Amino acid sequence: MYSLLLAIIYVAFVSLGLPDSLVGAGWPAMHGDLGVPVAAAGVLTMIIAGGTIASSLLSARLTSRFGTGLVTAASVATTAAALVGFATSDSFWMLCIWAVPYGLGAGAVDAALNNYVALHYAARHMNWLHSFWGVGASISPFIMSHALASELGWTGAYSIVGVIQISLAVVLFASLPLWSRATATAAQAEAADAPSPTVDEPVSGHVPLKVALRIPGVLFVLVAFFAYCGLESTAILWSATYLVGEHAVTPATAAAFASFFLLGITGGRFLAGIVADRIGDVALIRGGFLMVGAGALLVALPLSTPVLALTGLVVAGLGCAPIYPAIIHSTPTSFGRESSHAIIGIQMAAAYTGSTIVPPLFGVLSTWLGQWLFPVFLLLLVVLGLVMSERLNRLVARRV
Repeated sequence: MYSLLLAIIYVAFVSLGLPDSLVGAGWPAMHGDLGVPVAAAGVLTMIIAGGTIASSLLSARLTSRFGTGLVTAASVATTAAALVGFATSDSFWMLCIWAVPYGLGAGAVDAALNNYVALHYAARHMNWLHSFWGVGASISPFIMSHALASELGWTGAYSIVGVIQISLAVVLFASLPLWSRATATAAQAEAADAPSPTVDEPVSGHVPLKVALRIPGVLFVLVAFFAYCGLESTAILWSATYLVGEHAVTPATAAAFASFFLLGITGGRFLAGIVADRIGDVALIRGGFLMVGAGALLVALPLSTPVLALTGLVVAGLGCAPIYPAIIHSTPTSFGRESSHAIIGIQMAAAYTGSTIVPPLFGVLSTWLGQWLFPVFLLLLVVLGLVMSERLNRLVARRV
């Protein structure tokens, strides 16, 4: 039962990644058709991110009332409806309206699934599940590339992904009895004080927000998380536009090229799940930021061929792969198990804030200065994240 449910959760993580890269991959063609400037993508992603933040904050309350299975299925169905709405939109203001359920569906399922896996499955699955998120996020740009190269256009890409999401929602609704049986089995095991089928159950702390923020080092990790998530979201949203503007590739080719960044994240997280215990969180975070910096340097090289830029996106994606899971996993070690639950909640807020603010900030700056700024902007975020994480490492080392 637990193995079958885990397989369904893996499918759900693919579903979670599918919509995340569509806007960035299709925007070079979308903004022209809609008659809005390139920087308008920032407005759209801010609305989506705002919905994600709101539903993430409500996720615990919804899950406690309706259960993880129903929240997951309903969230995927909400996202599917938003994707169909995007496919039928012919103006920017309509996209902005549909962006609200687009974000609301993503946030609730993200928080609910991560929490459920942390409670009921081994820690290694967290890296691999985020790798499967990358599978979904990597597929979408290829779908967009195919649609743009054919007569389907960008609306066709949203239709295809919407149909996939509808199918996944049907599977999730059909699996609701399985979620109920799994939850009941775990509850019976706890009531009998017997070994539960769950593993790696985290310690829940009840640390007030203002107390958690005063813990030495918390601000360092929040800034590092902000920088990383801003970097990742900026690369996903703007890499295709950068390739079109600076390397003169077609929008269809740029959409395919942009997917290589996500493929790097996908493959990197699978590998990180294998070697994380031997390498350790500190080395994964440090090496990840350094590899992203190397990838950004390759993207920045002013060559006529886009080959090195493509290679740089892959390298940057590989570097990004372990940073997010390693920061989360290192929290109990850095701040104590009794405080980790509260601090991880704040980290998620910092992550969504970075994803919300940083991409539109780049959109504004690139409008003034040009798309050449893209790799330089990524390098600045790498430096910020690396400096903050190293300051935290030194602080933790002094405590030991």
